[in-house]
Amino acid sequence: MMSIFCYEYLNFKSLGLLLLLFLGIPFCPYSAYSQETRSESWQLQGGIGVCSSVEKSELLLEAKSAFLEVNIQSFFNPKESDAEFASKLERVRKSSLPVYAGNCFFPGKMKLVGDHIDISAVLSYAEIAMKRAQMTGTKIFVLGSGGARNIPEGFDRNKACKQFIRLCKRIAGIGEKYGVVVVLEPLRKEETNFVNTIAEGMKIVKAVNHPNFKILADFYHMACEKESPEVIIDAAAELCHCHITEVESRSAPGIRGDDFTPYFRALKQIGYEGAIALECNWKDFDKEVKCGIAEAGRQVASIPDF
Repeated sequence: MMSIFCYEYLNFKSLGLLLLLFLGIPFCPYSAYSQETRSESWQLQGGIGVCSSVEKSELLLEAKSAFLEVNIQSFFNPKESDAEFASKLERVRKSSLPVYAGNCFFPGKMKLVGDHIDISAVLSYAEIAMKRAQMTGTKIFVLGSGGARNIPEGFDRNKACKQFIRLCKRIAGIGEKYGVVVVLEPLRKEETNFVNTIAEGMKIVKAVNHPNFKILADFYHMACEKESPEVIIDAAAELCHCHITEVESRSAPGIRGDDFTPYFRALKQIGYEGAIALECNWKDFDKEVKCGIAEAGRQVASIPDF
């Protein structure tokens, strides 16, 4: 019975999300969030997808993935010509799997804070990438980019924070133009020295104060920074996307048996209707991805009504 839920539910969500993207209807959980808890009728509207490449689309469809989250730097690569991107666009249009999101927004050498920011280059890069995202119906851009946002040694943190907020306002404006919501991803301290927790990220999001700039909850980084799943409740109105992977080796759900139900319980409590993407290290992608999606779906389905 549980496997039936995982497969049929996620396939239905994939079709629903694809229809939203085809019709050009903006989709983001924050737009449907209300202060009233809707736990009894909770549905993960965006379904469970996978961070991977377009070349894996058919396999992911067989694995019941609801969507694909691509690498922005490689797929929407602003350094490539429009002609080069056209072949990628054609592959997406031939696939039934929506390219709903993208991650790895800015390369590490493209600095977002410090003394060596080339603002025009950053904005031009974002403009091209988001314009191409509009062509594929992609709705979410994940702003992790730990190297790009890392504060240089000796640089004033308050100044860096102000720089970042100003720049994110402008990036969000570009996102609004092309129907893309930028989600700030807090990263563990090993990956950046700036914005390591959802609590810190929420301060940035509130300061940017733009409908196309929201927060992401990555369960791995939350666990590494010892952030309680309860912070999801505090971030409810701004939460727009989630990432999931097991903690010890970033393996797919079900490999080591990590329990994600505290996170799903918090999502259910706030009536979260967005998507969750598996962002994992893979030893055998073809085998593990199907099990990972099914296990994540099983744990989602196991959350009882309040």
